[in-house]
Amino acid sequence: MHTPLAVLGGGPGGYAAAFLAADEGLEVVLVEAESRLGGTCLLRGCIPSKALLHVARVISEVEELREEWGVEYAPPRIDVDRIRQRKEKVISTLSGGLKQLAKRRNVRVICARGVLEDSQTLRLEGQHESIPEGGRLTFDHLILATGSVPAMPPTLAIPSPRVMDSTAALELVDVPRSLLVIGGGYIGLEMGTVYAQLGAQVSVVELTDGLLPGADRDLVKPLHKRLQHLFEDRIFLGTKVGSVTDTGQAVDVTFEGPGKYGVERYERVLVAVGRRPQSHGLGLEHTAVELDPRGFVICDRTQRTADPHILAIGDVAGEPMLAHKATHEAKVAVEVVLGKQVEFDKQAIPAVVFTDPEIAWAGLTEEQAKRDGRQVDVALYPWAASGRAQALGRVDGLTKWLIDPDTERVLGCGIVGPGAGELIAEATLAIEMGCEVRDLTETVHAHPTLSETLMNAGEVFFGTATEIYKPRRTARPAGA
Repeated sequence: MHTPLAVLGGGPGGYAAAFLAADEGLEVVLVEAESRLGGTCLLRGCIPSKALLHVARVISEVEELREEWGVEYAPPRIDVDRIRQRKEKVISTLSGGLKQLAKRRNVRVICARGVLEDSQTLRLEGQHESIPEGGRLTFDHLILATGSVPAMPPTLAIPSPRVMDSTAALELVDVPRSLLVIGGGYIGLEMGTVYAQLGAQVSVVELTDGLLPGADRDLVKPLHKRLQHLFEDRIFLGTKVGSVTDTGQAVDVTFEGPGKYGVERYERVLVAVGRRPQSHGLGLEHTAVELDPRGFVICDRTQRTADPHILAIGDVAGEPMLAHKATHEAKVAVEVVLGKQVEFDKQAIPAVVFTDPEIAWAGLTEEQAKRDGRQVDVALYPWAASGRAQALGRVDGLTKWLIDPDTERVLGCGIVGPGAGELIAEATLAIEMGCEVRDLTETVHAHPTLSETLMNAGEVFFGTATEIYKPRRTARPAGA
């Protein structure tokens, strides 16, 4: 069987590429190892985790009503089976929709594991009825969209159901009495939040000296404080896990560091130390495709690899490993296959951590500016001055702009607080368009809303914020 365009991987990048190509009139074959489309994001990542985080957030809000507003409810009764069923319904609904969209677009979906035999041939492995006789698919172009998988250090990879990766944690088999999360990144903190709100005693151990390594410290501080309360002071920083041992009834974990030292026992352990690209075992050695030392496929800004027949998008093509980046790279890759002169050139790719509070940022960060020796002005607006935040009882948030001191263009934005993931969209658009701070302050924002804080932070830059006092910014002399 031959096709002008093959797509290997049915996640957000893969199915977006296949659908976009079909809409442009190309004949497309989508090869996906799973029985359903959606990839990691839909089947065992972004979507199921956000469904569970919704449950956790509502439980938290009810607790806030009791503590701060005097509204009493009976303690929640957790029906794990029904929560799991609801999560699976969300996944099934969305994956079923993708199946119908593929059918309506005449995209042929083959459920098989694809392995490259050369630069223009895929060997299709598996037992699914969609695999053609002979098990070979040749193509003119291939878009590689195989995504990533959870990283599991060899010292922690013991054959025990009590030691989970993020995929197993999302299955929500039960709610353990105690759970240790190894890794203070976004995956560990999101899943730790879910299990803690469902009733588990959660502990977090992180090798570095702060949660969410690489994120802006101003944004992390309010989250750390809230999680410290949720996890009951069981956040161990600057600490290494030496070993994990399944005793049959629990897992013994050895700690080495100033945050914690010695051995402690947990009912379950979640290893959440990051993800790695799914680039091995694909037969790439039979092509001209090159990998970097971390296993990412090397490609240029047109998504082309060193092999003229193969393009790469999404997690396998490099960081940031985000579904929305993959979707936009898919558009570029398809247009390149169609012969258009395009490239992936984004000024800002938003990142969101869906904890409580949420953290979101886009564009330049303060840490990046310091590392690069770049001069920026920082304008920070505390949510304690926001009427909407006060009404919600969530005054620990903040909105922060990074601004070019010469042009007054906005270069980066960070937000921490409820709904930060929604609010960052305005900031991303402003950065992408090259807006100046005054464009934001002159845009009328609805009151009372949290979106006002984006405008208010801009007013801080000029010293004109109404709800806080900061002396007016002195204009720089010309040429200074």
